[in-house]
Amino acid sequence: MELGLYTFADVDPNAADKGAEAKRRLDDLLEEIQLADEVGLEVFGLGEHHRPDYMASSPATILAAAAVKTKNIRLSSAVTVLSSDDPVRVFQQFATVDLLSNGRVEIMAGRGSFIESFPLFGYDLDDYDLLFAEKLQLLMEIRENEVVTWEGETRKAIAGRGVYPRPLQDPLPLWIAIGGTPQSAARAGYLGLPLALAIIGGEPHRFAPLFDLYRQSGAKAGVDPKLLKTSINVHGFIADTNESAADIFYEPQATVMNRIGRERGWGPTNRGHFDASRGPRGALFVGDPETVAEKIVASHKIFGNDRFLLQMAIGPMPHRDIMRGIELYGTKVAPLVRKALTPSEAGA
Repeated sequence: MELGLYTFADVDPNAADKGAEAKRRLDDLLEEIQLADEVGLEVFGLGEHHRPDYMASSPATILAAAAVKTKNIRLSSAVTVLSSDDPVRVFQQFATVDLLSNGRVEIMAGRGSFIESFPLFGYDLDDYDLLFAEKLQLLMEIRENEVVTWEGETRKAIAGRGVYPRPLQDPLPLWIAIGGTPQSAARAGYLGLPLALAIIGGEPHRFAPLFDLYRQSGAKAGVDPKLLKTSINVHGFIADTNESAADIFYEPQATVMNRIGRERGWGPTNRGHFDASRGPRGALFVGDPETVAEKIVASHKIFGNDRFLLQMAIGPMPHRDIMRGIELYGTKVAPLVRKALTPSEAGA
């Protein structure tokens, strides 16, 4: 199972000098990606948002910078908001990063957890589902064919035009990211695309039927099971002790969740909710290396997932603590997980 990280590159939305705040976060972010590569983590994902509390509105640009600073780690969007973007430009940007990285880039496409990009780029929210379906279809067509002919309702047709550059990877890896919609899971299976499932609340085991539906949909469509890879993307943090991990992570996590909750009508979170969620059945992966490793292995037994991505850099998390968490993830947690999930070599 691949182990990695993802982030939305949170910044202080109330910073007086937003340019300076974005620069600070960008510098820290590149250090975090470099360290993740150095300690042997396998994936780093960067989300796209168009809000004052997040810096990464152009993940491909930042991943291009990371590509020349890293050697082995795979670099992914997490997610690309495909509904409000142009699939031709998305492909061109990520194909370019693929060349810079020597074949280590991926696109994780989704409809987005926020809606700001739709009015920003002139799209109607009434077309929410149609935009994603058509643009996904076009992106898949571009992956498969150098010269593209395509027609739909949401943009002008393309009549036999080439799309360049072409990436080193053929095809360029494309994942679908969802937040829990059964129809989206079934569509990913039908299309034979890897599926990433975000689990940021509740009891994770309740999401397992989505992967079952995904695999069933793929099987009905005659998709090779080897193509039906899965990832779970969760919140969490690793520190030297369980107590310090919880104490460091609680305030940033609560700050973000309560801010989003006020926008969406959720009830406020508190330390009791947080502590319950970091228990064995909860959605938060917070603790010392042994605790987090045990929970990752337990979740793998539920989901049979091929990838596990952890979001540690949430809200006003101190950079030094994120760096320590990444170090522990790569040097302590990852070896424990890999040992637990490696088939016994006894008798070999």
